[in-house]
Formats: sequence, structure tokens, C-alpha cells
Amino acid sequence: MSEAIIHVVDDDASFRTALVRLLRTEGYAVRAYASVGEVLIEPECSAPGCFILDVNMPGPTGIELQIALARRADPPPVIFLSGYLDVPTTVAAMKLGAVDFLTKPIDRAKLVATVEGALVADRAARERRSGERTFRVRFESLSDRDRSVFDRVTAGLPNREIAEQLGIAERTVKLHRARVMERLGARTVPELVRMADRLAADGSER
Repeated sequence: MSEAIIHVVDDDASFRTALVRLLRTEGYAVRAYASVGEVLIEPECSAPGCFILDVNMPGPTGIELQIALARRADPPPVIFLSGYLDVPTTVAAMKLGAVDFLTKPIDRAKLVATVEGALVADRAARERRSGERTFRVRFESLSDRDRSVFDRVTAGLPNREIAEQLGIAERTVKLHRARVMERLGARTVPELVRMADRLAADGSER
């Protein structure tokens, strides 16, 4: 994942410099920021990667940046740093989806392992979201009649009953059914049913 970027946010200049140097030595591309504000005024970075954030910084905190990052189309994984273990803050960070909470001074092996885990998680999440977006585009391309057939097929109705309900020939139902399966990339009816479950789960209108 050579295109990944590690974003380091820490107001301690000497620590930030040392951390950036360490990560670059390990072969990572790194961007450094002295504050949350510096991150927020920049255009969103669409490249894969993760954020390494100090929890307590002047101005907006690391937790506040974590919340802002979570609103992005592709929210990056977050690794938190702190000079001491603050249990309430750690719990809050983990509940918000942080990958890990590391204490300073940072153990090099632990840091690299955590970053690698974050990059793997980011890649998997991006692939999942990409698949969801592709599925949404394919579903939106269906005609109203296609969707009517989709709803009834996934509800378990046989072709004959679907034809009666829609007032069309059974062979027409079969044509719509085949087109729905082709456009959605489904090979079996159970796959269509799982797709219908996904639509229901995210509240999509059909």
C-alpha cells in the first residue's frame, strides 16, 4: 500500500519531528501538522492512510478531530497518542472507532504494527464502501418495473404470482428477473435476497 499517507498531528515539535523521521525510515509517506486547525483548513486528502493524533493539543483536541474525520466519505483510521494513560479519554476514543491508543514514549515495533493494522483496515473499509457505491449505482439503474419484480422475487413469490400481481405475462417477468440479476451481478436468487437485506438495512427506498 505504497500510496498510503500517514498523517501525524502533534503540537510537540520535537516529538512530531522524531515520529515523522521514524515513520519515513520505515518507508511510509508522511504529512505532519502542529494542530488540528492545520488539518481542517487543508482540502480533504482522498488517498488511503491513517491519522496518528495526540489527544491533548491547544485548540481543538484529537477527539474533536476524530469526530470531524468520521464525517468524511472515506473516514481514515485513527491512532491516538498520549503522554499518559487517561482511561476515560481512551474509552471515549475507542468507542468512536479508534484503532489503538498508544502512550509516549512510543515503542517502535508496536507503532509499526499498529500502523500496518490501520492500513489494512482502511483498505478493507474502502473496498467495502466502493462495493456499496457500485451496488447503489447498479440498483438505481433499474427501471420501476425491474424494481417491482426485484421486490417480489426477493419476497419469495413465484413468477406466475408476480405476473398476476403486475398484470404482465409470465415470460415478461422472467425477462425482468434476468435483467435484474444481470445488472446487479447476482447469479442466484439467494444473492438477490441478500442484496434486498442490504437495502433494508441501510434504509434505502425502493
